[in-house]
Amino acid sequence: MTMPPVRGVLTPNRSMAELTWLRVGGPADWLFQPADEDDLRAFLAALDPAMPVFPMGVGSNLIVRDGGLRAVVIRLGRGFNGIRTDGDRVIAGAAALDAHVARRAAEAGLDLTFLRTIPGSIGGAVRLNAGCYGSYIADHLIEVRAIARDGQAVTIPAADLRLAYRHSEVPDGCVIVEAVLRAAAGDPEDLATRMAEQLARRDATQPTKDRSAGSTFRNPAGHSSTGRPDDTHELKAWKVIDDAGLRGATLGGAQMSEKHPNFLINTGQASAADLENLGERVRKRVFQSSGLALEWEIMRVGEPSEK
Repeated sequence: MTMPPVRGVLTPNRSMAELTWLRVGGPADWLFQPADEDDLRAFLAALDPAMPVFPMGVGSNLIVRDGGLRAVVIRLGRGFNGIRTDGDRVIAGAAALDAHVARRAAEAGLDLTFLRTIPGSIGGAVRLNAGCYGSYIADHLIEVRAIARDGQAVTIPAADLRLAYRHSEVPDGCVIVEAVLRAAAGDPEDLATRMAEQLARRDATQPTKDRSAGSTFRNPAGHSSTGRPDDTHELKAWKVIDDAGLRGATLGGAQMSEKHPNFLINTGQASAADLENLGERVRKRVFQSSGLALEWEIMRVGEPSEK
């Protein structure tokens, strides 16, 4: 297939393994890293409508299967990571890291501290309605700007995305380029202290030095941890996995973390199949032991290996 001319970088047969936090995955047919919004618009407008498009953030919540991805992967970079504030609003490029947005907001006296410990970028955070400590993107999002599959620039109000727990309804092929968030005022020093405490708590309870993709399964309770003293663990994914005797379970190079059993980690030589199959084994065992059907939080895409 002849591809449109670009000003950014368009790479054929690009391995996805080095672009995901779990370091697994076969090649995508194409990887497009647009120079700016105009480059992205022109590319999508000229691209054969039959060619699938897969917008990708920093790969923090993603398993690309070993056979790769039959699509154009669009990965936004430096031209899409700006962060600015305007009154009580924070305007963040889709490639801006969640942690950076939280810090920049805090410096401006705006409270988006819940984003500080969430891995990934703002585009992905919108797609998954990311949240923790009782706050979600849905609580703050006003609108997103995006480029539709036909290359048209569109503005989508938050209500039209139908945000729910780890869910949104972004139109197929639509690439989010910017999010507008509303934040409450706060004292910058107090916000910085709160974020430092959140980081310390995360590092004490999660395997932050291992290759993982964050939480593997959604909480059966249907909401994130609140961090409050009265928070119950009975319907947390980690608890039902632990109760099923699967803390530290392994398959090939994949393991459910000993430190936090809802974290699926690549111990060094895992394939995407190892990771996904271990996850499915966990889902089966948890269902047998508790009757609860765990739902994947990690996105899994692409084709299995033919080997």
